[in-house]
Amino acid sequence: MSSFSPAHQQWATFARIWYLLDGKMQPPGKLAALASIKLQGLHKPVYHQLSDCGDHVVIINARHIAFSENKWEQKVYSSHTGSPGEFRQVTAAQHHQKDAVAIVKSAIHGMLSKNLHRRTMMQRLHLFPDEDIPEYTLKNVVEELPQPRKIPKCLDEYTQEEAEAFPGVWSLPEDYWI
Repeated sequence: MSSFSPAHQQWATFARIWYLLDGKMQPPGKLAALASIKLQGLHKPVYHQLSDCGDHVVIINARHIAFSENKWEQKVYSSHTGSPGEFRQVTAAQHHQKDAVAIVKSAIHGMLSKNLHRRTMMQRLHLFPDEDIPEYTLKNVVEELPQPRKIPKCLDEYTQEEAEAFPGVWSLPEDYWI
């Protein structure tokens, strides 16, 4: 950026933007990958490891995340307090039941760069278990990020026309007896 460029261009380059991300039916790893890029500022042309140029990320519906297969029972979160006999392991389902946003928070924390900026980047992460967002947070949101994966429709969400237009696997011959 040249020293003769207008001041509003420089301000837009270094300004912190607020992004909104919907976590409904999304895997926590995909949410974490998308959010960590924005929190670190990797999408900006002025990114440098030693500078803190990341943006704010607001994640709604963090309670309604989805794991593939049976990771709710197979994935284990471990913690140790330092005292003898205080090593604890809980499954993802137990961890999610205790704190609805903890799985998404720990996934994003693990994807951020391991340096002194990690704590300040986590302060710019705003997690909400449902769609209820405080007004002061909602008025700062500038852009909504697309969801990493498409949400499949439930069977009761299809209209009658869509159900009839859906291609069949095969059709019975007209002279077939049932």
